Amino acid sequence: MVFEGSSVAISHTGKVRSNNQDSGYSGSNLFVVADGMGGHAGGDVASSLAVHRLQELDHPFATTGDAEQELQEAITSTATLLIDTVAERPELAGMGTTVSALAMVDDYAVIAHIGDSRIYLYRDDALTQITTDHTFVQRLVDSGRITPEEARYHPRRSVLMRVLGDMDPDPDVDTFIMPTQPGDRWLLCSDGLSGVVDDAHTAKVLGQHLPPGRTADLLLKQALDAGAPDNVTVVIVDVGGNHPMFSGTPTIVGSASNPQGVEVPAARPGRTSWLHPGRQAANEPTHFEPAAEFLEELIEEDRRRARRRRVWWIVGLVVILAALTASAIGAYSWTQSRYFVGSDDDTVVIYRGIQQDIGPISLSSVHEDTGILLSDLPFYQRLAVQQTISARSLADAEAIVETMRRTLEGGS
Repeated sequence: MVFEGSSVAISHTGKVRSNNQDSGYSGSNLFVVADGMGGHAGGDVASSLAVHRLQELDHPFATTGDAEQELQEAITSTATLLIDTVAERPELAGMGTTVSALAMVDDYAVIAHIGDSRIYLYRDDALTQITTDHTFVQRLVDSGRITPEEARYHPRRSVLMRVLGDMDPDPDVDTFIMPTQPGDRWLLCSDGLSGVVDDAHTAKVLGQHLPPGRTADLLLKQALDAGAPDNVTVVIVDVGGNHPMFSGTPTIVGSASNPQGVEVPAARPGRTSWLHPGRQAANEPTHFEPAAEFLEELIEEDRRRARRRRVWWIVGLVVILAALTASAIGAYSWTQSRYFVGSDDDTVVIYRGIQQDIGPISLSSVHEDTGILLSDLPFYQRLAVQQTISARSLADAEAIVETMRRTLEGGS
């Protein structure tokens, strides 16, 4: 059965990279994003080979099981092809690519995934990440050591634990099958999008229900507005629903659209990398697949970083508490330099402090009980004392009390 829906694929170099190592494919039944690694031609070639090998699967499948098996076999054969390519061209050693592929079979989506490109499903106004990143920081998230938000800015967020490369002839690929339905919108993207545009903003664009081409353009614009430090590739697939059935020739974007990427261009002259003596100097790599011993170093580095964060958090807390304590002491000292005239049960009293209390904490104390009975005072003075009379100083408070004494003496 031929998939009914509409789709689009776009790819952009971004604002920092000098070349596009991503590849994307949008066909009739098959949709792919591959993010190459290895610098210069290495990443170009790896993602191009992956897309062109998977392109052969863009045909109707009898069953979802057949589609899942063929996707697995195609990705495995691509790994062998990468190994053979490096054997012929040692300067490309270390190249590899992520692969996120989606095949439509009747009312099901068959998914194959390795690396940190992503597949999302937008359904009923909710965006769900379907694939799991095969990254070092994702392991930290899964183990509860960091939050997803911390993972977005972790210095090791691009370290891949699994990738389709020239070292492993039998890559560990995630494959699974999901039901899909009319109105579903699938998004496949490289980390050039997901790494700089958060899910909330992505969902907002997808939720506008614009045609796939316009939606992809808006997502790309968000990545570019955020600086686009990496290549950006977006494939959008709508299942039935608002848009007409996809028709026309398949779309290939990124390095796979350049035949030279598949032909493996000749090595460029220049200084070679000390990591691979026969390999050309590369752009700063987007990804790196660590050896087991290096992974332990990364884990220990993350532990040290976590310890430093805890130390700085404790130091910051101590500084804040010290500042609050100093402020409280200073404020209390100021209150104790103030005086007012008030009363206890039946006499006039000079108080040290201020009239307000903080909960159960009193900010005033008796400085002097004057012995003047409230009942002896004229009504207006008695009322004023009961409501308290503020004084600028102790001498001012004593002067207020002296006025009361003279009033009593004059009336006796």
